[in-house]
Amino acid sequence: MSETDTLAVPSGHAAHRIDRLRFWGVPLIWLTLLLVFTFGMAQLEVLLRLIEPDTRQVLYQRTSLAALLGQHVFVVAVASVLAILLGVGGAIAVTRPAGRDFLPLVAQVASIGQTFPPVAVLALAVPALGFGTLPIIVALLLYGLLPIVRNTLAGLSGIDPGVHEAARGMGMTRSQILRQVELPLAAPVILAGIRTSVTINIATAAIGATVGASNLGDPIISGIVNGNTAYIVQGALLIGLLAITVDSAFERLLRRPKAP
Repeated sequence: MSETDTLAVPSGHAAHRIDRLRFWGVPLIWLTLLLVFTFGMAQLEVLLRLIEPDTRQVLYQRTSLAALLGQHVFVVAVASVLAILLGVGGAIAVTRPAGRDFLPLVAQVASIGQTFPPVAVLALAVPALGFGTLPIIVALLLYGLLPIVRNTLAGLSGIDPGVHEAARGMGMTRSQILRQVELPLAAPVILAGIRTSVTINIATAAIGATVGASNLGDPIISGIVNGNTAYIVQGALLIGLLAITVDSAFERLLRRPKAP
């Protein structure tokens, strides 16, 4: 092989980086669009004026969209982490011999959390917690529990009993079986539940603007109150792009090939 041919062939590390870039290409494209619209919304003023030709102000400027995006991500991230800890932890606890009697209770509590409207949760939480970010975190936490609990229970319950027998036959303790056998096998199902929970909460978090939680719901609520559709479009566009970005990232995580 000539020196030119050698240079034309990417090294192993370079080829690996190229493969990773291709694999994560779709989420990166959505993320790029999200950032472009967040920091470049002013460039769309002409198009927004087509939506509201008789309105003096079509660009939402009370707070920067970048700040609202950061606060939106923060609220969803905190609520999602808490939901994951409680949901996965609770599901694991009730699938152990000592906690099986509580399995129906945990499943019912998680179901009630999602069937109870987030607006109602906010209405009940505000008198106790006040206005701001905390009530919407509580609402998102309750709303996001069901998919996580349900999928964790399904993932752990769906493991072949023979796998447990084999693990015990190898002398593994219960904690080792959980960490090294059950959770890795149930991970795809659990991750799918987390994906559903997080994606739903990205959209649901917008209602936090009604109780003083500053996020991407601000332009939407302001647009509804002032009859400004351009404001609504800006908030809805960024929320939609954020949801698609996160959902496509989770989709890639579920498809990620296992290391040899």
